[in-house]
Amino acid sequence: MYHYVESGLDNIWLRNGYIEENTPYGPTVAFKDILGLHESISLAIVEQAGRLTGVEIRFLRRQMEMSQVSLAELIGVTDQSLALWEKGRAPITAPSDKLLRLIVKGHYSGQVTVRRAIDALNHRDQEDHAARLVFQESDKKWKAVG
Repeated sequence: MYHYVESGLDNIWLRNGYIEENTPYGPTVAFKDILGLHESISLAIVEQAGRLTGVEIRFLRRQMEMSQVSLAELIGVTDQSLALWEKGRAPITAPSDKLLRLIVKGHYSGQVTVRRAIDALNHRDQEDHAARLVFQESDKKWKAVG
């Protein structure tokens, strides 16, 4: 078995899917389907019990090719909070943990609607609230209008 420390995670071991070779520059390891491997690792991480650890958060963020700033904005926290989580200096909050897991699942399932919905919520948070809400009844259902 191969201890896959290159992932940045200490607990990843591979039974197969890699080739160890000796080169003129020393031993090397090549991985088959590295993107598929990282997807499997990501999905396994979000299915585990317990809060995400800092190294897991960093791994997930990098697999989604997001900066700390962009992921923090998406989750609704400061980039400083995200940096503290990744460094293991503060635990991720329960709501942020759940939201990050949902984002990762949506990312890998192709559910861009998850990300769009979160982006829309964030955008709505930045807008001023209307002074009044207007409703209209039609076909025995009330609906917000205008």
